[in-house]
Amino acid sequence: MTQSFTGRRQALAGAVAGLAATAQPAAAQPLPRPPAAPPAARPPASSPLVRGFSRERLGRIAGVMQAEAERGSFPGAVTLIARQGEIIHFEAYGHQDAAKTKPMPRDAIFLQASMTKPLTSALALMLVEEGRMKLDDPIAEVLPELRDLKVEQRQDDQSELVPATRQPAIHDLLRHTAGFVYSGASPSPRIKAAYEEANIEAGRGPIGGEEMLRQLGAIPLAFQPGTTFFYSIATDVLGLLVSRVAGKRLDQAMEERLLAPLGMRDTHWFVPPEKRARLAEAPDSDPQKATMWAQYRILTDERATSYLKGGAGLVSTAADYIRFAQMMANGGVLEGRRYLAAPVVNFMMSNHITGMAGSPTASTGPGYGFGLGFGVRLADGMGTAPGSPGDAMWAGAWGTSFTIDRAEGLVAILMAQGPSNRVRTRMIWKDVVYGAMVESLRRG
Repeated sequence: MTQSFTGRRQALAGAVAGLAATAQPAAAQPLPRPPAAPPAARPPASSPLVRGFSRERLGRIAGVMQAEAERGSFPGAVTLIARQGEIIHFEAYGHQDAAKTKPMPRDAIFLQASMTKPLTSALALMLVEEGRMKLDDPIAEVLPELRDLKVEQRQDDQSELVPATRQPAIHDLLRHTAGFVYSGASPSPRIKAAYEEANIEAGRGPIGGEEMLRQLGAIPLAFQPGTTFFYSIATDVLGLLVSRVAGKRLDQAMEERLLAPLGMRDTHWFVPPEKRARLAEAPDSDPQKATMWAQYRILTDERATSYLKGGAGLVSTAADYIRFAQMMANGGVLEGRRYLAAPVVNFMMSNHITGMAGSPTASTGPGYGFGLGFGVRLADGMGTAPGSPGDAMWAGAWGTSFTIDRAEGLVAILMAQGPSNRVRTRMIWKDVVYGAMVESLRRG
């Protein structure tokens, strides 16, 4: 760590949270250590570029975000871009609340929904590294409630239960090939009804982990394990499995292994009372808001009564989440501390669904496969937004998204709450990020 880096980090310590949004792009800065936020944007440097990004083009982001807010996609947003480990853009736009009375602060707290999945997946791979479990282990070795899973075989309007050709493995949980579903997207009315009746996704209220697994073990899989990518509760099941292997609740294991060491001090499984004033809201006009809010229940501490969703449970901030994303972009290390081995990170960000049915296109757009917790770009072409082969991304149902493009040294975070417009806004975000990157590390 250089003296200049140390000095800048000290200058950030104690900076006031909730700074007003500005449209002026900041000079390159080291990653913030939450809850501190970077100081207000500095005057433009003499160079028109910062880490190969055009300052002028970074300035366009404000207008794009404001236009989306006025359109009703979300009340406001926080955007953050780092290149080669330094923040070159960190701004807030619009409003924090649906009534549009509070300017959006940089330290606003957002429901992460499925952006919880990469953290749970990283935690699982840490246990794999330690030899405490293997990817090809059948999940029933740790979760015996799931030892007798059957598969629903469907043809036309008929269905029957058949034996699984093999047990789902831990690998299948990480890549969504176990045969589980989300009830709202289930290809089978029978399985959808069973999930909802048993409260598998804890949508109606708390359900303990053991009870959830007992109920799930009686519901058939929608596909034979290892044959089909189908986005599902698999990471929630993974969270329960990790908890048993680690010998402690998922929140405790994640706090000890990832959140506390990374300095992610605003990342929680529920929003504590003293931080609720910083919670960002979705528009009241969003048709999904009321139903989703009732399902997530992030103002209630249910750790004693319900399982923690490894696939959907966290809240966080842009400054917190980039510390995890930058650690992954760095090959498993941040600020001298190693969390995962570099080959393991490479493995996680490789395509693990080659030759299988299904794809993550609904979340990523075309041109992506799926690794272990991340959508992974397969080639330069096919995508509907720029990127690099091997770039990794994921997003949350409330409107958050991130991109890790290691070939370009890029980490980009969008924090917004607008469920119904989330696919639109995550793609617009990628367009404006890459549209500001005028110098490519790949092609000089």
